Amino acid sequence: MRTVRFLLVAALVAGALSAAAPAAASPSSDYPEFPYPATAAYDEPFRGQFHFSSRSGWMNDVNAPLYYNGQYHLFYQHNPHGLGWDTMHWGHATSPDLVHWTQKPVALEPGAHPGDLFSGAGVVDTTNASGLKTGADAPIVVFTGTNGVSIAYSTDGARTFQSYDRGRKVVTPTGTSRDPKVLWDAARGRWVMVVWSDGGGNGVNVYTSANLLDWTYRSRYAAGWLFECPDFFPLPVDGNAANVRWVMTDASGEYVTGTFDGAVFTPDWTAPQRMDQGRNSFDGTFYAGLTFSNMPDGRTVQMAWQPGNRGGTWTGNASFPVQLGLISTPAGPRVTRFPVAEIASLRQGTTTWSNRTITTDPATDPFAGITADTYEILAEFDVGTATATQFGFQLHRRADGGHDRAVVYDRTAQTLYGAPLAPLNGRVKVRLLVDRGQLEVFGNDGRLSFTDNVNFNSAAGSQGIRLFATGGSVRLVSAELHRLGSAWGQGQSTLESNLAGPWRAAGGSWGDAATGKRGTASGDAFYLSNTTAADLTYEGDVTIASGTAAALTFRANADATQHYTANVDASGVVKLWRPGRVIATAPAAVVPGRTYHLKVVAAGASIKVYLDHGTTPVIDATDTAYSSGYLGANVFNGTATVQNLTLNGPGFATNLAGPWQPVGGTWTTTTARAGARGTSAGDTFYLSRTVAADFTYEGDLTIVNGTAAALTFRANADATQHYTANIDASGVVKLWRPGRDIATYPTAIVPGRTYHLKVVASGASIKLYLGGGTTPVIDATDTAYSSGYLGANVYDGTGVVQRLTRG
Repeated sequence: MRTVRFLLVAALVAGALSAAAPAAASPSSDYPEFPYPATAAYDEPFRGQFHFSSRSGWMNDVNAPLYYNGQYHLFYQHNPHGLGWDTMHWGHATSPDLVHWTQKPVALEPGAHPGDLFSGAGVVDTTNASGLKTGADAPIVVFTGTNGVSIAYSTDGARTFQSYDRGRKVVTPTGTSRDPKVLWDAARGRWVMVVWSDGGGNGVNVYTSANLLDWTYRSRYAAGWLFECPDFFPLPVDGNAANVRWVMTDASGEYVTGTFDGAVFTPDWTAPQRMDQGRNSFDGTFYAGLTFSNMPDGRTVQMAWQPGNRGGTWTGNASFPVQLGLISTPAGPRVTRFPVAEIASLRQGTTTWSNRTITTDPATDPFAGITADTYEILAEFDVGTATATQFGFQLHRRADGGHDRAVVYDRTAQTLYGAPLAPLNGRVKVRLLVDRGQLEVFGNDGRLSFTDNVNFNSAAGSQGIRLFATGGSVRLVSAELHRLGSAWGQGQSTLESNLAGPWRAAGGSWGDAATGKRGTASGDAFYLSNTTAADLTYEGDVTIASGTAAALTFRANADATQHYTANVDASGVVKLWRPGRVIATAPAAVVPGRTYHLKVVAAGASIKVYLDHGTTPVIDATDTAYSSGYLGANVFNGTATVQNLTLNGPGFATNLAGPWQPVGGTWTTTTARAGARGTSAGDTFYLSRTVAADFTYEGDLTIVNGTAAALTFRANADATQHYTANIDASGVVKLWRPGRDIATYPTAIVPGRTYHLKVVASGASIKLYLGGGTTPVIDATDTAYSSGYLGANVYDGTGVVQRLTRG
């Protein structure tokens, strides 16, 4: 969406701006704006407690909402550097249930990903039609850009994204264009893209594809009302799968229904309807709604942008997710919007009433004396017998009679909150979602939807609720009040782990750092998952920032008064201990600031501890104190970071001797893409303790982003001398040593894909084989180095190496 080329600082003030200039990006592996500053547990005044808002910075349009592998992903237009619209990034959040959200690192960043990173859609390529799959995860493919559509994709579950073909535009409509939406057309077995453009007037171009990468123009649907951020989806009328209509919407929530033959959309009418009655503009309360892809249960679920919410550290929020439906009416099919059923997981207390008569007498109000801050109200009224001219709710009412907002049904005008709503069979149903900065009003099971921003006063004296009637009486058929708890704090923003949450701290303070979970304590502090295990292989990356020790904790009780802990200690040891006893130590040079990989293998009383992927344990001990318990982490007397905490994971597979040593940069072992992951702005090496002269050495290499990933051999201890054979994103396989490129082989190298490289070295002869080929792609001679360490290399970015094997 490009309408918000306006300066909105503190208040939303419209003023036209030209296209923003490209921004310089931080290094592709580094997002200095994330993690964001502490946010008081999302408890600031006016911040929604169950409406998503970015932890910091500006957000606008919802982008690429989708479901994958147990997680809902919400991307959004985002300026992490300020509270107004500016250089667009794609923010990212995840949820296990559409309700509890966790802020994640920026997904797409200018400079790291080419082009204007404006609004767009995303899909899960479950059949690998694109051919982009490189591991266990299905590709997640997203579409963005202006004046032509570019593709980015993830092969690790949306943790990292690569640009497809260096950001090449896969379609370019005439005129100004933006906001692609992509969906699966099950009837034709192919993908469909609609892209807004103003070439010849407002409308969308329709394209189709079999593989998500190559697109064929099919038609254009022109409509003067259709301005930017289109969405396009089928809905069964009245739930009848045999009667499906297609819905075409724009950013303002205007829509028409019609038929779609796989190439041409034919509307049922020309004048659009509105699915939400909020102020449907970029400076309003409802804009740029988009539906989720790949839903596991077939529902059509939508979220939209609410521009009007803001605080000291954020601007904008997303509406609560709603399920869309399509019902028959005398005027034709109409869209309904209703909160998703998962809202029930937020309910923390319920009060119900039935068959009450509400009059002008305050004593008839069943809500009298009740206070609530964030809540949901469901009420049904019998208007067929009512004499009241108006009835409704005063929200956040104070003792002096003042209140922050009233939701009123006008029986004469047949309006709810000022929007038309006729009774159904003499009844009116009202459903309210009341949050700190948001109010959503639904009438008659979603036939009316009104999304609004309201700055509610949450002070203790301003949390009253009044149900009132004016000019007569009305019968309350039934009512429910559900207090709604916070949607925040259930997930981990920066800690990568396959352990279950919620996590809990036992001592010290624990917060998010760009490199994982950071703990600080003057003594011991533990961070425990909700996963328990008895016999296990448990591993992770630990870094002492300052102080004494960083550790893996296992077989712990709930308050960590019982546990085993394996740590790296700045005194120069690896230690296995439990309360009251140091079980074993092993000498190791432990340097603050360096990341170490610890692995614990426990089977009954046997406990083995491995350091930095060594094939031999540095500690092999026996202890019978604890047989099972929680898994987590520990920091002692200082500050430390833990990351990639993994139970029984694939890890880094190699037959080379350890402990491995990093030379420059940072090496970790990720849960998302198995293997050793190197990150550096220049060269970084990871060297085993295996020394070889003549050998066959091979492995799998992946450039996550940046320039190159490689096998290194015949290296000295500080890697100032070495041979390195790499895959390079510029399109070559290269054999080089310091000061000389020995040979290159041109071939397409795609970031995100995994390539197998094999080196056969015999004396001065060095041969490189790519992808299991039997003919070397490089056959060179060089006499500089005859023997040395085997290892890996990454250059200018992030890469992963796996299955490094000396034959």
